[in-house]
Amino acid sequence: METVSRYTIFAGVVLVIVGALLYSAAKLNLSIGRLPGDLAFSGANATIYLPCATSIIPSILLTVILNLILRPSNK
Repeated sequence: METVSRYTIFAGVVLVIVGALLYSAAKLNLSIGRLPGDLAFSGANATIYLPCATSIIPSILLTVILNLILRPSNK
């Protein structure tokens, strides 16, 4: 139960930090959307937006962070 508590606290701290960063970015008019690899298709009645590059960047960052945190030690 102690391990679950630690992971829950860690997840909460990460969410607070991410929320603060997003809030600050909104106040500074910074946006990570509309990167060069993102696709947008407009038709007569609809627009389809596929954020390919915007999805890949957080995926790579989360993969690196989680691998560093959850890497088993060789002790």
